[in-house]
Amino acid sequence: MGGFGSGRRQQGKDTTSDMQSLDIRRLQRDGLLMPGRAFNWNWSSNGKEVASIQMRTEVDCVIFNYRSRSNGGVWHPMEYPVYLEWTGCNLGGRRAWFLCPSQGCCRRVAILYGGSVFSCRHCHKLAYQCQRETDDDRAMRRAGTIRRRLGWVAGIANPKGGKPKGMHWRTFERLKAEHDAFAGASFAGMAERLVLINQRLSGVSS
Repeated sequence: MGGFGSGRRQQGKDTTSDMQSLDIRRLQRDGLLMPGRAFNWNWSSNGKEVASIQMRTEVDCVIFNYRSRSNGGVWHPMEYPVYLEWTGCNLGGRRAWFLCPSQGCCRRVAILYGGSVFSCRHCHKLAYQCQRETDDDRAMRRAGTIRRRLGWVAGIANPKGGKPKGMHWRTFERLKAEHDAFAGASFAGMAERLVLINQRLSGVSS
């Protein structure tokens, strides 16, 4: 069975995409929060299992069972409850939340991240991936969001498409202008970085 290590990279701040995550919305959607349910949850990369956890649902809590080790050391069994909290939805029904099990936290969160103890991103001191973005990366991402909304082919280097059926022309023109501005900013940033890279390479070779 795969496990979770607590050894962390020292260069820069880890992001939420660097760690295995467990989203309670998925568990609730799959009907796994009913008391008495027992199941395994696996994480894979390139078709290979990299981590797994056994869970058992009780009334208002889920028992986590897995192995953990620190910095490549000896594996240790871990078992502890993660308590749940429920809130009402506007259209009826209830929404489940994890209460972060890290000592002194108990934040109400939708997602926990694997480590020696499953915790919220605040306890793991995780940044969101977008917080690592350069300005041109961010511009590319925003242009890509607009392309998806318009139904265009992904990638700012690809040709622009037409107006989606049912969209007002004013909305389409506004989105197209925003896309062009973001794409232009992204291309300009990439060109600037290429210039800097070429200057550094020239300095190394001279």
